[in-house]
Amino acid sequence: MSAESSTRQGAPHEPPPRQSLPRQLLLASRPLSWINTAFPFAAAYLLSTGRVDAALIIGTVFFLVPYNLAMYGVNDVFDYASDVANPRKGGVHGALLAPRLHRATLVTAVALCLPFVVALVVLGPPASWLVLAVSLFAVAAYSVPGLRFKEIPVLDSLTSSTHFVSPAVYGIVLAGAPFGPVAIIVLLAFFLWGVASHAFGAVQDVRPDREAGIGSIATALGAAATVRLALACWALAGLVLLLLVPLGYGWPGALAALLVVPYLVLAWPYRSVSDEDSASATGGWRHFLWVNYAVGFLATMLLIFSAVDARSLFG
Repeated sequence: MSAESSTRQGAPHEPPPRQSLPRQLLLASRPLSWINTAFPFAAAYLLSTGRVDAALIIGTVFFLVPYNLAMYGVNDVFDYASDVANPRKGGVHGALLAPRLHRATLVTAVALCLPFVVALVVLGPPASWLVLAVSLFAVAAYSVPGLRFKEIPVLDSLTSSTHFVSPAVYGIVLAGAPFGPVAIIVLLAFFLWGVASHAFGAVQDVRPDREAGIGSIATALGAAATVRLALACWALAGLVLLLLVPLGYGWPGALAALLVVPYLVLAWPYRSVSDEDSASATGGWRHFLWVNYAVGFLATMLLIFSAVDARSLFG
C-alpha cells in the first residue's frame, strides 16, 4: 500500500463544493470503459451481418455512452454513502456525485437511454427485445435498492459480467444470426473474463465495503481467495478459447487464448494479499484499465487477419 493510500484509506472525504453536471455525468459514465460494452456489440453484429447499417450505428452509440451512464451513474447515486468514505472515488474510478445531482443523474440516464431503446426495439426482432430487456435489468438490478445484486456475493460478479457479455449476445440476436459452437465458446470465455475482472476489482474495496456493511464476493471470500478465483477464471477463459482449435480455428484460437496472459501477470502479485492490505490491489487495477485497451486492440487484429468468414464465425 502506498503512503498516500495508507493515510487516506477509509477517511471520509467530501466532493468538490461546486460540480458541473455535464462533467460529473461524464465522470460517472466511466469514459475509459465505454469501449468495453460498445465493442462487443459492434463486433458481434458486424461479424454476423457483414454490413454497416442503422442498427449497427444506433446500437454502438447506445452501448458506448447511454448504457454506461445508466450502468455506472445509477451505481454512483445509490453507492454515495459508501463512496464518500472511499478515497478511490472522484476520478477514473467513478464520480463522487453530490446528493443534489442524484435526481438529475437518474433522469438523464433514463432520458438518454429511452430513444435508443425505442429505436432498437423497432429495428430488432422479438427475440432481441428479450435480450435487451435482460441486459437493462442487469444494469438496474446491480445497484437499485430492493435488488442490489452488487451486495450479494458471487451474484455480484455474475451480474457485472452480464453487463459486458449481453451487448455481444444482443448483437448476434439483433442480426438474426444463429448461435454456433464458435460463438458459444467465445461468449463463454468472455463471460469468465467478466467474472474475473469484477472479482479482482472488488478486492481493493474489501476494507471500505466491510466498514460500510456492504457485501461483495471479496468481502465474503477474502482478498487473497478472491484474487486466486480471478486468476482461475482468467486461466479457464484461455483454456475455453483453445476449444476453437479442434473446430478448425487453430490459428486465431491459439493466439486468442494467450490474450488472458496479461491479466494473469498483473493479478499474480496480489495472490496472497491480506484483507488489511487489500487496497494495494488498486495498483493492479490501474494497470488493468490500460491492459484492456491493449488486449482489445490485439483481439481486433485477430478478427481482421484471421480471414474467417463472418457468418461462419458466429453461425
